[in-house]
Amino acid sequence: MEENQPKTGKLALIFGGLSGITGIVFSVLLYLMDMQYEQGFAIQVIQFLILATFVVLAIIQFKKSNSGLLKVIEAVKIAPGVAVISFIIGIIWFLLFSNVIEPDFMAKSAEIAKVKTLAENPKMTPEQFDQGMKIQQDFFWVLMCVFMLISAIFATIVGLITGLILKKEDAAY
Repeated sequence: MEENQPKTGKLALIFGGLSGITGIVFSVLLYLMDMQYEQGFAIQVIQFLILATFVVLAIIQFKKSNSGLLKVIEAVKIAPGVAVISFIIGIIWFLLFSNVIEPDFMAKSAEIAKVKTLAENPKMTPEQFDQGMKIQQDFFWVLMCVFMLISAIFATIVGLITGLILKKEDAAY
């Protein structure tokens, strides 16, 4: 039985890849609708739903490939792997998009953020905003690691819930 058990890493790679590709398709759709600068709540929810969907699908596939058996720990192992692979693909896409497809994306995003932030915080000076943006640019990769960690934690929670719902262990006789 142990020899035929599916590999959690392989499923994380496959479904993380599918999640990443789906995220890219969503991003392209936003771009085609001229909504690439939108960062509203609904867009964030859709992005997390894409990830959650592929985490659940990976766990279901694991259970099917494992003769209908699933331990919660197996679900929890798969979930963050899906998130990390998906996130890496998303970062690669973002770098391609912001440097090749839409080279002024970062400058336009910063300008939109500046207008919005200064309108919401009238006491903030443009110099203070620029200083904050400089710090954000200096710590870009640190922020990406934090976002990847948040993604992995979210996926782990989804994996835990899915594992608890779908768990079925071999009867110990």
